[in-house]
Amino acid sequence: MLFDDLEDIFSGGSPKAKFFDIVYNANRNLVEAELEKMVERICVLEAMLEEKMGEEEIEEEVRKRSYLPSEELDNCKNSKFIELTANILTQNE
Repeated sequence: MLFDDLEDIFSGGSPKAKFFDIVYNANRNLVEAELEKMVERICVLEAMLEEKMGEEEIEEEVRKRSYLPSEELDNCKNSKFIELTANILTQNE
């Protein structure tokens, strides 16, 4: 699995734990900007989905996919935490 050795990469923590360590210590404006970009992206993706599906269908799919533990979902979440952490760190110099 891609994320088997994440604890070694992040010296004692998961991507989620490291993200929150960074968020609490990084420049607040940078963190807010990155979170705002993420929320904007979610809004755009939801609008795109709503054009293809109804809102109720989207909610049903989210419920179906989020209740089941999934390696794919875990990998995606880890990737997003890593991406956000990297974006914040590269700007927080």
